[in-house]
Amino acid sequence: MCTSRSLATTTGRKGRELADMMERRKVDILCVQETRWKGSKARSIGAGFKLFYYGVDSKRNGVGVVLKEEFVRNVLEVKRVSDRVMSLKLEIEGVMLNVVSGYAPQVGCELEEKERFWSELDEVMESIPTGERVVIGADFNGHVGEGNTGDEEVMGKIGVKERNLEGQMVVDFAKRMDMGVVNTYF
Repeated sequence: MCTSRSLATTTGRKGRELADMMERRKVDILCVQETRWKGSKARSIGAGFKLFYYGVDSKRNGVGVVLKEEFVRNVLEVKRVSDRVMSLKLEIEGVMLNVVSGYAPQVGCELEEKERFWSELDEVMESIPTGERVVIGADFNGHVGEGNTGDEEVMGKIGVKERNLEGQMVVDFAKRMDMGVVNTYF
């Protein structure tokens, strides 16, 4: 199972709590955002889990991917693009799996910063060869809203609130990449 979670914490006790939660819920791969971990490293967080992360400021942003230890040897490539986008490429049972962790700028951030995030994410996606599997675990900081008129190919009609600008950016990205906004399909 692969999932995503925002996490404002430091390694150590909090990392162990994260590993314990993954173990209890049988999560093998977890994307984390807003980690606030500074650096570009991979380290064990306990209970058989390893964190790959990237952050430039211990006060904001930061992304990571936590893997069950048995999958660490399957990691072929780690791309740390920015403190908002990173990806891991794994080979599992002959299948190439790309796990992308993203953290979009929040509603109050400058449009330029938002556009830079989407450009970085587009570049990562375009670098993945056709035929390889992709899972994105991200905090897109937007509301795609309820209803899907005109967007049926990328999302379901069940949603929360009305679509905002950031939510439209998510829908536009899904269309560009021929992907789906899965938490709107019930």
